[in-house]
Amino acid sequence: MAGAADIREHMEVIGADGVHVGTVDHVEGDRIKLTKADSGQGSHQGHHHYIALGLVAEVEGDKVRLTANAAVAMTFEEEEGGA
Repeated sequence: MAGAADIREHMEVIGADGVHVGTVDHVEGDRIKLTKADSGQGSHQGHHHYIALGLVAEVEGDKVRLTANAAVAMTFEEEEGGA
């Protein structure tokens, strides 16, 4: 697993299959917080989502590659607590 220090704002998060999952807002604890603008669809739109750092396979250039395919990784996403 790549270290959290290697992950920077605005990096693209992609699944093991190369499919876009989201864009990094920042690392928060043991999770990657995705940007609101690029996080979720439909009723999930406009909320921050999180990906566990444990799903990160590697950081290559400006991309964070996950160990799971995009569709699977999205099932592991956590939503920000709503107000």
